[in-house]
Amino acid sequence: MIENLEKTLESMKSVKEIKAFVSERSIDEYDQIIACLSSDARKAIQTLCLQLARQKSAHEQECERMQRMYHYENELKSKGIKLIAGMDEVGRGPLIGPVVAAAVILDDKTDYFGINDSKKLTAEKRNYFYDKIIQNAVGYGIGMASHDEIDEINILNATKLAMIRAVKALNNSVSPDFLLIDALKIDDIPIRQLNIVKGDEKSASIAAASIVAKVTRDDLMQTIHEAYPNYGFNTNMGYGTDLHYEGLRKYGMTPFHRKSFLKNFK
Repeated sequence: MIENLEKTLESMKSVKEIKAFVSERSIDEYDQIIACLSSDARKAIQTLCLQLARQKSAHEQECERMQRMYHYENELKSKGIKLIAGMDEVGRGPLIGPVVAAAVILDDKTDYFGINDSKKLTAEKRNYFYDKIIQNAVGYGIGMASHDEIDEINILNATKLAMIRAVKALNNSVSPDFLLIDALKIDDIPIRQLNIVKGDEKSASIAAASIVAKVTRDDLMQTIHEAYPNYGFNTNMGYGTDLHYEGLRKYGMTPFHRKSFLKNFK
């Protein structure tokens, strides 16, 4: 394989041809490619070698991050715990709409390489992982607590209520043996659990739950935006941006606003 790679590169004369060839190679071959091209003094080729080296380094760092993302899951599975659900919520801070929680039990066969806290992913990446999770996960559940429930029992209790509902909503008739939860402790769930601060950055299962919850809530805010287009819900997702407050001043609250969050608004 190395010999064939060297011969192929040696047969190429133009920078354009070399770049086209390299663009189709696996990242596992980058070290070999760099070694083959290192003696080529052309500036464009040396720049290409630097780019490949940086990409290889970034990929290795991402591989290390992914190992850390499965640390809690692997540790629990080494103790014989099989069904591990990650849990997270989205929407504690907005002025409108429900708080949405998700519970996700990831499968072992699907490649979730690159998964991360939903806030650190682009919308395109979130949708990519959302589809992959929905199609392949052992189970997932979504729970919500409405704006009225938030006003009635406060946002913290409403968040816990949404999480309880998410566990109860797990599909495929699965019941988790253990819960990995982002920050919160849920006393009303009789399942062993571990509460991890910034868990969506440290656990693949919690990150998956954050993605499912965020995509679900963002879609809901898009629907509300279509009915009430003067607040910018399609971009601010209900958070208190200037456009949102301007809409409140001009048009007042919608039926979905959290009155307890706007007590002092004038």
